[in-house]
Amino acid sequence: MSDNSQYIVSARKYRPATFASVVGQKNLTATLKNSISSGRLAQAYLFCGPRGVGKTSCARIFARTINCLHPTADGEACGECDSCMAISKGNSFNLIELDAASNNSVDDIRNLIEQVNVPPQQGKYKVFIIDEVHMLSSQAFNAFLKTLEEPPKYAIFILATTEKHKVIPTILSRCQIYDFKRITVDDMVDHLKYVANDRGVEADPRALGIIARKADGAMRDALSIFDQVAASSGGVITYESAIDNLNVLDYDFYFRLVDAFASGDVPDALLIYKEIRDKGFDSLFFINGLANHVRDLMVAADPRTIPLLEVDSDTAASFKAQTAKLPLQWYYAAMKILNDADYAYRTSSNKQLLVEVALIRLCQLLKPATPPFDQAEVLPSLRNPLEQPHIGGRDKKTEPASEPAPEPTPEPAPEPPVTTDPQPQYPSESPKTVPTEPRHEHKPLPKGRPRAFRLSDKPEEMPVYTLEKRETPFSEQDFERAWQAFMANHGDMHILLSTMRVARREKKSDTCYSLMVEHPAQLQAFESSMQKLVTFLRDYLKNDHLSLEARIDEKAEILKPLPPQEFLKKIITENPALGEFLQNIDAEMA
Repeated sequence: MSDNSQYIVSARKYRPATFASVVGQKNLTATLKNSISSGRLAQAYLFCGPRGVGKTSCARIFARTINCLHPTADGEACGECDSCMAISKGNSFNLIELDAASNNSVDDIRNLIEQVNVPPQQGKYKVFIIDEVHMLSSQAFNAFLKTLEEPPKYAIFILATTEKHKVIPTILSRCQIYDFKRITVDDMVDHLKYVANDRGVEADPRALGIIARKADGAMRDALSIFDQVAASSGGVITYESAIDNLNVLDYDFYFRLVDAFASGDVPDALLIYKEIRDKGFDSLFFINGLANHVRDLMVAADPRTIPLLEVDSDTAASFKAQTAKLPLQWYYAAMKILNDADYAYRTSSNKQLLVEVALIRLCQLLKPATPPFDQAEVLPSLRNPLEQPHIGGRDKKTEPASEPAPEPTPEPAPEPPVTTDPQPQYPSESPKTVPTEPRHEHKPLPKGRPRAFRLSDKPEEMPVYTLEKRETPFSEQDFERAWQAFMANHGDMHILLSTMRVARREKKSDTCYSLMVEHPAQLQAFESSMQKLVTFLRDYLKNDHLSLEARIDEKAEILKPLPPQEFLKKIITENPALGEFLQNIDAEMA
């Protein structure tokens, strides 16, 4: 290592030379070996897959194996004959490589076709490897079609690409297609351990796991990152050195945050977030990393989904240990909160506050605020319209919280009647009847609203997590009242309101209504606002099983516009007096 000129980067030094040394592609390499041993070789192959997974390496191994003069018993090239040595040194006339990224013209393909006409001088086959074949121009593809379909018996083409969808179908139909998969984290870690031992580098398995995950399925990237970390850490790769050099946020921060969420410790969560920002990490990067961590915890909760974890075995054990601390419903709610924060981050004017509010909400999932602060997220437009804080210029404070003040007469106030008046009816009351001290009766949360998950006060009792749905029965009159209430409280939605006035409502079941309209534009008005309308009606009627479906009424008579002459004739037929008037003034129909 003292002579820098002799140093070879790991991505080149440990490039596979046999099928057995290819990492993470066992099924594919076994298929290639079987085709070679059985002599069933196609005239063209297409190797496609992500970068750094071994496409070009397998193409070179394939070329060397089919031309080997003394293959081994297990179907591998010997690596010692003249043909194998020539291919290894890169001076074989039987292997021609073309980089289509920089040689993508028709002239380049014509030069390649001229070389196809020259038979091999040593060995059986002449192999042509075209890398990044999707970069060829349309004219070059067309010039290549005939040769690719009917090449000489000794010519074999291997096309490699990272974007198979950009290769024209006429090329795909002439090739045997092999899809290379992303290399798993465990396979990368095993290979990196071998490289570290061969290089004489001490490496922490957890650090190798970080390198493998950073490579995102590409073995070439993993080897390059390994060289980078090994050079910066002086030949001793520790977990801390890998974290610092790769600018990766330590898993420990995420595990600490989830512990704070489980205990409802808001100050601790905010302090951890401050510590992360002080290390220079972007808040959006943090939000996405936390969302991935919560996703991994959810995956680790079920033994069937554990294979979806793309982490090393030690980190997977940590996920399994922490996932038992929280109910499965918590992960669903947490992922929704983090996804909303990610969506709102780019347009937020105070990004730090946005993230802190998301962390506070995560802490309150298990330990919600006490009434009335637990209802802070209920929007006024989603509440019962008769319970709005400001309707018709009234202030909610002037009315009792539980029920309206009674009339001076002993009879109770009547229920608001169903009317087409856009303003909801209220019982009349005088300011004199308002109590001096307002009542503070807090109604329980509606059953259909997503509830916070409460832990049992007694540690010896197992917590029970449920999500109830409201099932209050309602009549057609109740539905009509809710329908009118929506129209009264959404006066700014002019298009939807005009559609609601003319729509015919047909009851299909106890909780399902069909909305019949006459025009596609009316149908679109309902579809664009259906979620808001259904949410309002469910809250008003306290029934989460209510559903609406909008469709065009095929039985409705659709009036088609008539030409001017036919329209005038129809008017005259319906109104003879108009016809006599036109005759008196000698009017002519053009």
